[in-house]
Amino acid sequence: MAILSDKWIREKALNEGMIEPFVESQRREGCISYGLSSYGYDARVAPEFKIFTNVDSAVVDPKDFAANSFVDRTTDVCVIPPNSFALARTVEYFRVPRDVLVICLGKSTYARCGIIVNVTPLEPGWEGHVTLEFSNTTPLPAKIYANEGACQFLFLAGNEPCETSYADRAGKYMGQRGVTLPRL
Repeated sequence: MAILSDKWIREKALNEGMIEPFVESQRREGCISYGLSSYGYDARVAPEFKIFTNVDSAVVDPKDFAANSFVDRTTDVCVIPPNSFALARTVEYFRVPRDVLVICLGKSTYARCGIIVNVTPLEPGWEGHVTLEFSNTTPLPAKIYANEGACQFLFLAGNEPCETSYADRAGKYMGQRGVTLPRL
């Protein structure tokens, strides 16, 4: 597997719609950086957040997830309570080529504040807005800034196209738009 360069990412984004909207260079004027980097793409977080709450004393069950475990907010700055988390989504819509696997890492600016970004790999053939989990590991409230960089996606080329893609399997998160809760 090889990591793919800015040149490859730009070509796929502009000619095949792999990332929409696509920002061709890093933007960082007074914000957490986003856009194309040397070997990745720094995606932005959209202003739609689902902030975890325990008001109803719900049990977190991935097989029977209670939507009332979250409070919905549309805001430019999301405040995550101490030792809690929020779900959000990328501004960008991704379309992953059949011979590529995409992994995501959090931005160092957030990591240095105790905020961890978690995303599972984007499988070959998957498309949609990426649901992001922001975990606040600190004992203090933490801010997430909408329309600014949240995480970096790295594109890895497989040695050949996969036999069965996410699209072929009709994966449960295919084509997701908005913040998507767990599905069984």
